[in-house]
Amino acid sequence: MNPTNVYVKKIGKRGEINIWLVDGAEVRKHDNEFTNFGEHYGFSFIPEFEFWLDKETVPNERTFFIDHLLVEWDLCRKGVEFDKALEMGDAKEEVERVKAGDLKKVYDRRGQVELKHLHKKHMGNTTNSVYVWVIDGRLVRSGLFIDFVHGGHGYVYEFVPKVEVWLDDDLVYEELPFVLIHELHERNLMKDKNWNYAKAHESASKLEWKLRHNRKGVIKELQKLECSRELVGQLLNL
Repeated sequence: MNPTNVYVKKIGKRGEINIWLVDGAEVRKHDNEFTNFGEHYGFSFIPEFEFWLDKETVPNERTFFIDHLLVEWDLCRKGVEFDKALEMGDAKEEVERVKAGDLKKVYDRRGQVELKHLHKKHMGNTTNSVYVWVIDGRLVRSGLFIDFVHGGHGYVYEFVPKVEVWLDDDLVYEELPFVLIHELHERNLMKDKNWNYAKAHESASKLEWKLRHNRKGVIKELQKLECSRELVGQLLNL
């Protein structure tokens, strides 16, 4: 990976740490496990004194991500194992999300999830009746699962209806096809072949990686996954 291709804009500094917006799509060509943000101890290709935040379509979570990274990075430098530091970073982030009042937007007075507040745009359906939605990623992370990133389906997340696939509204438009293919492929393996998540995710990640490096196969794969013409058109701006 050529680092000069990923930097978008320096947005801040915390002590000796420079905070950068980066082109996440470009980073994911190198490592498609990079999600909303990262630091050196989670991703060794990030310089030690830099935080990377993916350029968001909806840039309303940066303070949460930075708070998380400050805790995670500091603990790792002190010798704490990464998984424990990640857990503590999540805890700090959750506290800040509660303070922001996001939970009130996710649940009704009876404590039920308000899907209408999470759904943002219906992209279309597959021909076997899977409904594809762009959702409010911030609210999902604040109220349902802090580590929800890019997309998901009901065979992994119990809060996603079984007949739906969700795509994070933070994704830039050009990445939607890759993530949808990942989620549908993974979902099919778990639903139809009874694969466990780890095995299905590995297969989906390999397919996603291949397509990110060769876009020519995207339409064929969407058709193979039974995406309707309407859905393909929405995804590819046809």
